[in-house]
Amino acid sequence: MSDIENKGNEGERELSKKERMAIPRTPMPEQEPKQRAGNFEEVTLGYSDEKAVTEATRCLQCKKPKCVAGCPVGIDIPAFIDAIAKGDPAAAIAKLKETTSFPAVCGRVCPQEEQCEKVCIVGKKYEPVAIGRLERYAADWEAAQGEAARPEVAASKSKRVGIVGSGPAGLTCAGELAKEGYQVVIYEALHKPGGVLSYGIPEFRLPKDIVYRECEYVESLGAEIKLDYVIGKTMTIDEMMEDGHDAVFLANGAGLPVFMNIPGENLNGVFSANEFLTRANLMKAFKFPEYDTPIKVGKKVAVVGGGNVAMDAARTALRLGADVHLIYRRSREEMPARDEEIHHAEEEGIQFHLLTNPTQIIGDNEGWVEEIEVIEMELGEPDDSGRRRPVPVEGSESRIPIDVVIISVGTRSNPILTQATPDMELNKWGNIVADPDTLATSKEGVFAGGDIVTGAATVIQAMGAGKVGARSIDRFLQGLPLKPEPEEEEAEAEGAAAK
Repeated sequence: MSDIENKGNEGERELSKKERMAIPRTPMPEQEPKQRAGNFEEVTLGYSDEKAVTEATRCLQCKKPKCVAGCPVGIDIPAFIDAIAKGDPAAAIAKLKETTSFPAVCGRVCPQEEQCEKVCIVGKKYEPVAIGRLERYAADWEAAQGEAARPEVAASKSKRVGIVGSGPAGLTCAGELAKEGYQVVIYEALHKPGGVLSYGIPEFRLPKDIVYRECEYVESLGAEIKLDYVIGKTMTIDEMMEDGHDAVFLANGAGLPVFMNIPGENLNGVFSANEFLTRANLMKAFKFPEYDTPIKVGKKVAVVGGGNVAMDAARTALRLGADVHLIYRRSREEMPARDEEIHHAEEEGIQFHLLTNPTQIIGDNEGWVEEIEVIEMELGEPDDSGRRRPVPVEGSESRIPIDVVIISVGTRSNPILTQATPDMELNKWGNIVADPDTLATSKEGVFAGGDIVTGAATVIQAMGAGKVGARSIDRFLQGLPLKPEPEEEEAEAEGAAAK
């Protein structure tokens, strides 16, 4: 047995920090590329108990852990990892659930490499500790036991809070308020809960059983989820307040697709990534005809974009039998998608057309997509995003035979809710204006967070907004100032550290 495998035995020598740092990062087992390209089963397979203990042993248990500050929801990362290293996943999941309601989700889809793992001290010299993979391990261990750890819930309060949207921001806010004893009702526009977790992320990255299990966990805390409620149509925000809600949190996301405004976008066979993924994920079109949701895939698909949504659409189309071409106007280095998702797409056979941009979509005599015309790009000076601006190369146009085009160049807020609330302040993009510290909107008692405020962002950032919103609503309903005094914040921090 190695020192790692022997860890925890009586009389075992404790590894030094230098020895722990030198342990190689534990790879995540996954399906072979050719195999997974033909199914919708989860790509990554998770750590075994032994692999999890080995990886957890790499954590240095820093006295001032930067990883905690790097987490938008402030998970006590060293504490839950230490529990895994000691062979106690039950303690690990209990520690996680003090702060997050969705460890199984975040362990799979959050960009830890840009957040907690980016500032890991081990990563300064070696590869960072696999924090996300360990979070997933603890959550999957709990699921295998068949019972969920549940934090203490405060005595029931008379105040009632309405939450619009059951995505990560809404569910997080609901969970936090339910733990404080408030009567919480979530209003979801679709027929299944989960928001973008349900309609936007494919089964092979985030199985829907996991999403629904996390939703059930929030319900177990006391929150109620009402489906098929389109706030702005079924009921307005004013009507919610009149109906007995003492506060409202808006977390309805940014699900309205953006198009490129190029010729041919109105042809048959052109989809937004939102529609394509919603049909495949939420409505189970990939199981047609077992599920009665048709989806046109075609033989050759062009996906336009370089973000995670573009990767999801491309990899979904591949699994549905298409030859997939991904068109992105910048280079691979500028792609906003996670490196892991780009790597998996390349492994599976997605054909990348980089430094390339569509100029028009050409159809046949019956109005169906037949070709896509593209132009070569070169990188110029950096733009507002900090990435080098793509500039067309004159005279470099060419055409690719295609029968389906999926546009994935961004989303913005759906105006249904905001048009029904004319006294709500919006910015020039149609997003709700909310105080960055408290998430209070221009409307008394109404708070907003997540993509409806920031535009499209990450799951964990939306969860962070949900926690801020819950804290502000709690203070609002108690009649306290929304922004705590400095000494109050210091006392809260000391109390959290003591726990």
